[in-house]
Amino acid sequence: MKARYQYRFYPTDQQKQSLARLFGCVRVVWNDALAICKQSEKKPKSAELQKLVITQAKKTEERAWLSEVSNIPLQQSVADLEAAFKNFIDSCKGKRKGQKVGYPKFKKRTSSQSARLTRGGFSLKGDGVYLAKIGIVKPIWSRELPSDPSSVTIIKDCANRYFLSFVVEVEPVQLDAKHMSIGIDLGIKTFAVMSNGEKAFSPCYEAIDRRIRKLQKKLARQSNGSNRRSKTKIQIAKLHNQIADTRKDFLHKLSTKIVSENQTIVLEDLNVSGMVKNRKLSRAISLQGWREFRTLVEAKSEKLNRNFRVISRWERTSQTCSCCGYRWGKLDLSVRRVVCLNCGAEHDRDQNASVNIKMVGMGHRHDLKCTSRQSKTTSVASVDEA
Repeated sequence: MKARYQYRFYPTDQQKQSLARLFGCVRVVWNDALAICKQSEKKPKSAELQKLVITQAKKTEERAWLSEVSNIPLQQSVADLEAAFKNFIDSCKGKRKGQKVGYPKFKKRTSSQSARLTRGGFSLKGDGVYLAKIGIVKPIWSRELPSDPSSVTIIKDCANRYFLSFVVEVEPVQLDAKHMSIGIDLGIKTFAVMSNGEKAFSPCYEAIDRRIRKLQKKLARQSNGSNRRSKTKIQIAKLHNQIADTRKDFLHKLSTKIVSENQTIVLEDLNVSGMVKNRKLSRAISLQGWREFRTLVEAKSEKLNRNFRVISRWERTSQTCSCCGYRWGKLDLSVRRVVCLNCGAEHDRDQNASVNIKMVGMGHRHDLKCTSRQSKTTSVASVDEA
């Protein structure tokens, strides 16, 4: 399986100028190719686009500076545009799973920049990495590469940080699991409640989020193109990166712990795009990173030979007793503890849901014909305000 290893590096002033030139050329090639595709009745092939926006463009006075950078990232930019069109067409035809993919957009100078190099455009030399027509950069090697990389992506984010992202081949790891299976219910106040009784609480982002809101109001009052506006944008980007890095560290540690200790991991397929439409909860839901956590668990399960399962979002995990299968119906979010009318068992709402997620994922389900709801339970259930 393939994986990405990302390292930060600090270029010199001369290398920053060369990288800025490289990012600009890659962006211009993408925008020129996209403009040709929009003007044409039939989309040209990738080889034709490369001939128009790279080979022939270098011979003109307007695009003669494309020769100052390596030809490999320019070709990869056209190849990335071809992949973007393929994803858009497959999404329209229903061949691509997941959320709908939109039509490719023009790249902006103000957003994050990237350029991809294949094996002919870079090489590892000791503690440094040689990049074509840029020179040797020295990343901070926080861990060793497991194998020779097939490509590297140079990234500059909105906070002016530089990264090298390598694509490498990773072999599956054999590691014995302590437990057979686990079900996980994701939430806001408690990020994850597990069927074994453990709970995981996400870091608090409220203080940084308040600072971001304050700076965003300040940004709205500043005039476009001013130096103060650009400084405020960098400050906002740094705070966003601080939240993203904290969340990524938390999700990596939690997903590694769960995958290494359990053979089968069961999650619920949450409709996050529909849940964020709730104005009161949208900001809190977006800060949690539920989808990122699912992606990490799925990737690490493949690496450690674990079974990763996702149950349907329509399973009534919060409406069914995990002991006897009695269905009590929908409950308000304020109801955190419930007493089952059938067996008398008292449940924590999230803990009961995690046990039901595990049971459904493992194929063990109660006989719902005998345990279907006979009456409303919201008025009789024991409610404990958390």
